[in-house]
Amino acid sequence: MTTPKDYKSSGVDIEVEEKSINALVSIIKETLQFRKGKIGAAIGDIGSYSGFIEFGDYALSLATDGVGSKVLVAQKLRKYDTVGIDVIAMNVNDIICNGATPLAFVDYIALEKTSKYMLNEIAKGLLEGAKQSDMPIVGGETATLPDIIKGNGEGFDLAGTCLGVVKKEKIISGKDIAPGDVIIGIESSGIHSNGLTLARKILGESDYPELLVPTRIYVKQILDLIEHVKVKGMAHITGSGLLNLKRLKKGIGFDLNLPEPPMIFKKIMDTGVEIEEMYKTFNMGTGFVVIISEEDVNKALQILNKYFPSYVIGKVIDQNIIRAYIKGLNKSFVL
Repeated sequence: MTTPKDYKSSGVDIEVEEKSINALVSIIKETLQFRKGKIGAAIGDIGSYSGFIEFGDYALSLATDGVGSKVLVAQKLRKYDTVGIDVIAMNVNDIICNGATPLAFVDYIALEKTSKYMLNEIAKGLLEGAKQSDMPIVGGETATLPDIIKGNGEGFDLAGTCLGVVKKEKIISGKDIAPGDVIIGIESSGIHSNGLTLARKILGESDYPELLVPTRIYVKQILDLIEHVKVKGMAHITGSGLLNLKRLKKGIGFDLNLPEPPMIFKKIMDTGVEIEEMYKTFNMGTGFVVIISEEDVNKALQILNKYFPSYVIGKVIDQNIIRAYIKGLNKSFVL
């Protein structure tokens, strides 16, 4: 079998996926009008990291996500006690991007075969993720679907939905971002939960334990930051990599000076995957990004570095591009 050189050849075509999502949204966006003038009326449009609804002086935020093909890594290693952290991380890290506090979580587990052992192990990760997020898991759904879920008796899928809350005037939408603002990156724990379809098909099974390292949860760090510093925008660097920055505000760009990527990403690059493709697919060692005014940089770094390594990675510019230079690799590119 030919080793894939990009996400598309591994089976995931981001451009086709984006067009398909747009087709879906073009129909369901009509629902945004359904509760106008009532509690629960939609705030804003579809497409941010979380969706908002009216709740008096507050806005409730909702996000839903899964762990994708990371479940196949867990299956291969027969280790299921960390993917629960991943599913919570993928949701709460989206919720905090708009300044909301995670309030509650529900999970969805689909199984090929009912297994007390697997559910017990998955629950351990869910508990740990909830602890790190200071958030209760208030319910969920399990389904046994042998005709759909496959995996030699241990096939499963894992997803969830998170509810958050924020005062309306404190929603962080990205609208205040301006050229000259400073971009701070926060270190990831590894590959997190995106790009696994490509990574699994390139790397050997000896690298699977590193692929299974849980996604880092940034909740406490970010909630501490926004309590003390005016944050203009935030991005959870997931699927599409650096392209997530383009979701923040139209008409601006980013001039980035990024740290050398961790070894797991270098291993993937060494198989022939182009650097632009790497930074459009993986987090490359920076799992979360914060944008603030220049005068707030020192205070922000002081707060952020109490939790996870954080560093200035660039500035906002008035060109609609992402220009990046990678330290250690001496490589640059434009997206």
